[in-house]
Amino acid sequence: MITKFFTNVVVKFNPFGPEAKAARSFLSQIPPSLRGLCPVSLELLNAQSKNKPIVQVTFKDKEVMKGDPSHLNIADFTNMFDKHSRKLQFKEDISK
Repeated sequence: MITKFFTNVVVKFNPFGPEAKAARSFLSQIPPSLRGLCPVSLELLNAQSKNKPIVQVTFKDKEVMKGDPSHLNIADFTNMFDKHSRKLQFKEDISK
């Protein structure tokens, strides 16, 4: 996953719910070097929580993409975020 264009990451999930696997897998793919530059907000939900599970990424161009980890798997998140990251990479390569 191309993470160098992330500026903010928000992950909310119930660790015992069906969304936990996708959310944990997404978090594990964020390199430690990015965690110092990009704030990663993590919220653990419980069964009574009114908040919905979400994985949300803000990119350097202020584009916000989000998805529900209970309906998407890690491959879906990787494809979704990489699609926009590749566009930003292309723009960066052209400007050089």
